Amino acid sequence: MEYRKLGKTELEMSLLGLGGFHLLEIELSTVKTIVKRYVDAGGNYFETARSYGNGNSERKLSKALPKSGIILATKTGNRSFEGSREELLASLKDLNRDHVDILFLHAVTDNDHWEQIISTNGALNTLEWAKREGLVRYAGITSHGYGGTLLRALNEYSFDLFMTQFNYYDRFNFPEIEFKVLPYAISNMIGAISMKPLADGYLWRSTYNAFRYVKTLPVSCIVSGINSVEQLEMDLEALKSPAMKSHEIEELFSTAPELGDYVCRQCMKCLPCPEKINIPAFFLAEGRYDRQMLDGRILNASDYALRDRLAHWFGSEPQARREYYSLNPSVDNCTDCGECLKRCPYGIDVPRKLRLAKAKIEEGFIV
Repeated sequence: MEYRKLGKTELEMSLLGLGGFHLLEIELSTVKTIVKRYVDAGGNYFETARSYGNGNSERKLSKALPKSGIILATKTGNRSFEGSREELLASLKDLNRDHVDILFLHAVTDNDHWEQIISTNGALNTLEWAKREGLVRYAGITSHGYGGTLLRALNEYSFDLFMTQFNYYDRFNFPEIEFKVLPYAISNMIGAISMKPLADGYLWRSTYNAFRYVKTLPVSCIVSGINSVEQLEMDLEALKSPAMKSHEIEELFSTAPELGDYVCRQCMKCLPCPEKINIPAFFLAEGRYDRQMLDGRILNASDYALRDRLAHWFGSEPQARREYYSLNPSVDNCTDCGECLKRCPYGIDVPRKLRLAKAKIEEGFIV
């Protein structure tokens, strides 16, 4: 197992972290088996949250975790001081611990969340109180989807670390995570933890490449949701492989089946448009809206069901609409001239995709 230092903290984290949400899906005996195998393989980072089954994930972990030698994190999604304080105390009780290493303020995805947290009676006070009382060692924040609020929060408060999604699929829907949030964090010695390396399971066909891609990033830990020993073994095996080289990453972007001939890679080669349409910006807005998952095609029932379930997982639709309606000229100016079709190296039917983006964001469904 590879270990990486977490920002400016004293923690040395195993590269693979064990997420707590999917432990809700399996019985306690399987949880104990997974935890033991993970620890035997050198794993030391466990994360859970009060909201995972109203404490059920925490209670399961409490019966499976070693008493020492691990790094343990939980999360509170309550935005008020009293509410988040009560959640933390309940978490400590259910985890059967007198403290946790990390408390995350959970799922801070828009400015309203952050404004509540930093208000006079906001949850930021819980972090400060818990650190003073020795209940929490380090302060963290998590976010899903659009990274603008996350970047603001890291700039306005001295968090020790953050956790958000990093994977080769969502990098094209939320590129600011890799290109703005991560560099800011690294330059300020804020620890970075990756979650969703398989894009909520969407990259199940490409586990090996998915982990090798995230391994290239300067993150301290890659947290994976695991609900079987077989999944754990696959993750461990993938992380034994070397990180991708630049030419392998380019090949992945070109050939990954999940990207195909629909997901815009933001390469800008479709520009300039004769009608001055900012084509990549419209597709970025579409990425915020539904992660570019709903493409009007149904390959098979299971594939469609997965995409339909995950498309709006992050709740970034308001950001999508703000970006979409700020663009001018609109997609209505497209004349189907075909210039963009000649330039796109990924075979995307650009005019069709523009029409789908318009239908989804303006009408709420594909027409």
